[in-house]
Amino acid sequence: MTTKNQLTEALVIERTFNAPIARVWKAITDVEEMRRWYFDLKEFKPEVGFEFEFIVEHEGMKYHHLCQLTEVIPHKKLAYSWRYAGHEGDSLVTFELFAAGDKTRLKLTHEGLETFPKTPSFARKNFMEGWTQIIGSSLKEFVEAKKTPMTDE
Repeated sequence: MTTKNQLTEALVIERTFNAPIARVWKAITDVEEMRRWYFDLKEFKPEVGFEFEFIVEHEGMKYHHLCQLTEVIPHKKLAYSWRYAGHEGDSLVTFELFAAGDKTRLKLTHEGLETFPKTPSFARKNFMEGWTQIIGSSLKEFVEAKKTPMTDE
């Protein structure tokens, strides 16, 4: 049966942004920028071993995300574990960046979804919809936005 293969298959989303790699890298590693398109993180440092957490409320439930960076290759790759407090399962999220001329191709891979509870809340389609929104809309709009003069740069 293909059902088992589909359950264990990593979720992969790829998008090309009209922005250079340095711009996309900063967006996925700078806590101030991440708060504007990703989640409200208290802290984030692109260092292997760094732990961060955030809470997302969805359909009346709160999901406490616990993450730890496992790999950091500046301007190329960022990976971290992704699990939930109080729930079984452990997964891995990987962002990979590839130059495409003056644009950037981002490949997001989320592996280990099959380790989460077999409930509708943890259904693969929810992760697909969530990452599609985050990568395909939020991050895309953020990195492609016209630059406004900033005093801190």
